[in-house]
Amino acid sequence: MNARELEDKIKEEAIKFGLFTSEMKNEGKKGTVNAVSRSNISTKSFSEGGAYFGYVRPEEAPTGPYYDVSFVVFPQEKDGGCIIAIAVGSAGFQRDYDLVSNPWLRRLYTKLSTSDGQSFIKNDFTNVESSISELLETIENREELGLSDLEETIKRYKNCILAACIVDPDRDFTTISAWLAQYAKVRGWGTNTAQRKNQDNTIEYLREKVQRPIDIERDIKELLKLKRFVVLQGAPGTGKTYNALKIAQDYAETYLIQFHAETSYTDFVGGIRPNLSSDQLKYEACDGKLVEAIKAAERVQDSGERVLLIIDEINRANLSNVLGPVFFLFETHADGRETTLQVGSLRLSQLPENLDVIATMNTADRSLAVVDFALRRRFAWYTIRPQAINTGETPGRHFDGILFHKFCDIFERYASDEELNLQPGPSYFLTDLEAHEGIMKTRLIYELMPLIKEYLAEGLLQKAADSFSQLFYTEAKVHLYE
Repeated sequence: MNARELEDKIKEEAIKFGLFTSEMKNEGKKGTVNAVSRSNISTKSFSEGGAYFGYVRPEEAPTGPYYDVSFVVFPQEKDGGCIIAIAVGSAGFQRDYDLVSNPWLRRLYTKLSTSDGQSFIKNDFTNVESSISELLETIENREELGLSDLEETIKRYKNCILAACIVDPDRDFTTISAWLAQYAKVRGWGTNTAQRKNQDNTIEYLREKVQRPIDIERDIKELLKLKRFVVLQGAPGTGKTYNALKIAQDYAETYLIQFHAETSYTDFVGGIRPNLSSDQLKYEACDGKLVEAIKAAERVQDSGERVLLIIDEINRANLSNVLGPVFFLFETHADGRETTLQVGSLRLSQLPENLDVIATMNTADRSLAVVDFALRRRFAWYTIRPQAINTGETPGRHFDGILFHKFCDIFERYASDEELNLQPGPSYFLTDLEAHEGIMKTRLIYELMPLIKEYLAEGLLQKAADSFSQLFYTEAKVHLYE
């Protein structure tokens, strides 16, 4: 479709999402103006570079430089692909700086990004001094996309573009619709249930299309096949240990050790311990959990069975003292290695091929040991993010999905990428079916609120303080601050 036809089709879609402009008001329609329609698709604009159309804030004029975040389409005059974008007006920021300074808007459009290399997102939405270089390079170098007519236009506005997607509207209008629906939702266009439902359904359709379904158990098993040594990291309550124990059911034998501040090399690998059951003080050699797991793996190696070692809370211990030189053995491919180590009662050059290791690590406790790079490269690192629980998997339990998603929304809106590691997991919101409301209120006051207050006291999640304060008062009638 040509530029004019595309503009008309997008306007029809925008009206479904709640668009109301001054032109519509002048036609006698009732509503509150929530956007200004911009259109610069004359023949001259295409020949000179700079053709676009889209929607800006209702406070802006219909022509000339404008401020703040807008939904923009850069079309070609006749037909072919176009570029849809979330862009800042050339006048910069006036009312939307708070919107872009939080990661929320970026995350919303990241979830709508396709995996075909035709979506482009700035890491910092406040940055209007530099461009997304990959966008211009793609237009210049990929002739098969047929976007050479847009090169001058993108060069003109390159610093203003925060997020962009190359789309063929004749083949994939759903992507255009979803990006527009997300802009409409952010701007609060929808004034009735039908409009808001249109927004949500359109956004969700594209998210399901572009995002790989999360299957934690499947992902971990694939990593174990590839790497054999995996660390599951995440905040408390995300199911790290639960998933490790669930996967353990597939193994012939499982060995579990939980690290803590007093865990020693003797506990993990082996050493000499006093025999307290004897009348006389005697010392005897003993195997740690690692050596026990190694011996078990050697016993079942010929049968093709596998053994799993689970190290719970790996970063609670002094890893240099606990592991000593044995971290040298944690190599996925150690074939041909001639160097051997004394590991407890064994001498080894590598760990048995049928021994897998899953370690868990709490990312919320910032006082714990930092894992050094030498050990880090020997493991695959899988982050478990909080996910809603399917109550069908937990008979007799109640999952407060509404409250869980309220916490998710606050973290998504305000938390930095590092602070996302602090989000309480779904187990905090799982209670007994009977009297679940009272239990959840108690948990809010005596578990979740102290946790959030501790984060805030450490200088974390500062932008979210007011939202958390409102949440605790609304849900439990308690104040976050005295």
